[in-house]
Amino acid sequence: MDDTIVAISTALGVGAISIIRLSGKDAISITNKVFKGKNLNEVESHTINYGHIYDKDELIDEVLVSVMKSPKTYTKEDVVEINCHGGINTTEKVLELLILNGARLAEPGEFTKRAFLNGRIDLTQSEAVMDLIESKSNLERKEALKNVEGRISKLIDEYRNKIMDLISHIEVNIDYPEYYDIEIVDDDKVKISLEELIKELKKLIKESEDKEIVTTGIKTIIVGRPNVGKSSILNSLLEYDKAIVTDIEGTTRDIVEGNIYIDGIHLNIIDTAGIRKTDNVVEQIGVEKSLSLIDEADLVLVVLNGNEKLTDLDKEVLEKTKNKTNIVLINKNDLEKNIDDKVLEDRVVISTNTTNMHGLDSLKEKIRELFKLDQISTNDYTYLTNTRQISLAKKALQSLENAKEGTKNNDPIDMIEIDIKNAFDLLGEIVGKNYSDEILDNLFRNFCVGK
Repeated sequence: MDDTIVAISTALGVGAISIIRLSGKDAISITNKVFKGKNLNEVESHTINYGHIYDKDELIDEVLVSVMKSPKTYTKEDVVEINCHGGINTTEKVLELLILNGARLAEPGEFTKRAFLNGRIDLTQSEAVMDLIESKSNLERKEALKNVEGRISKLIDEYRNKIMDLISHIEVNIDYPEYYDIEIVDDDKVKISLEELIKELKKLIKESEDKEIVTTGIKTIIVGRPNVGKSSILNSLLEYDKAIVTDIEGTTRDIVEGNIYIDGIHLNIIDTAGIRKTDNVVEQIGVEKSLSLIDEADLVLVVLNGNEKLTDLDKEVLEKTKNKTNIVLINKNDLEKNIDDKVLEDRVVISTNTTNMHGLDSLKEKIRELFKLDQISTNDYTYLTNTRQISLAKKALQSLENAKEGTKNNDPIDMIEIDIKNAFDLLGEIVGKNYSDEILDNLFRNFCVGK
């Protein structure tokens, strides 16, 4: 990290302003080479300075340059932000000049990576920065902002301190058994401590899995045989015509996606090809894709035609989805009822039609109930926000449970301690107390270049 990095930090295109950011020990001196105005090496930190960018004698742009000196910056390095006029040509020309004068084009997420490596933020805060950038609702934004401020970090640090207290007591008893004034830590006391730690970690994991949908959303699949109204339901939920609707079987041959929000939670709704036997190769691919998506879904909306009796294909779809979180929509209730819905007594069933939108409000209310969206939007507890964090917590939980099992089996205390230390290290990976270069590369790979 001895070099100075540079990147465009705003979306590249036509706009009022573009921001080019530099970070590193030479950020100010490199900018000074192409800037005419005040000497940036002599200005106060955290000031905005008016001037012009020149390529030798050629005027490139009129700019405002923000100078922020370490360590009170995003990366804890010297940071310069050049506010130039928006536009692809001008912005890229300024960027090119800075690179020619010694800066290196930043990798995706490298500014935030430097903030982590320099100790300004930890891994959970780094991930929260990306969550904040990608937030699509007020709820996502609020949750991400709390985690940028270090809410998860504080929780994990407090929990790891409890584990370290247990490890310290064990090691004192192992290293200094001859002292009578230390607290004796036998298997029963270790077991009690482990039970408390396990209970607390299980609660955190359960709450985190419940609230993970704030950031991941609910992947919702609409399935059923052709012409039962799947595409009409998608269009009605989206409140515009996203999918083509006809009375011709096989109209939808590939997936059609749309997005809605319920209580601030994102639903990615996918309308699939009608499930039926077909000799059409293209349609058959669509049918196979529909069936495979069922396994990936968080919620399956099974659509049946209330005007017709259940067919073998209907029963096949019902069987395929019985172990998934699902809602059965008996559609076309504005027509004569011919479906025998007694076979659906153990399913969540809603009667709908897309002529007058009957049942769609009930569908949204049932989704709120199934996923406890009202609690998610009102409760303010701290939780882990992504698969990486939750999987590490689960591994730590397994290590603590292994340690507890060791106390039951009267294993040597130093062997039990190995499992406890492993849990401590795994939780440290969540916040980045210990990490590998591969973990960092994977984490920051999906960041935008200028962040």
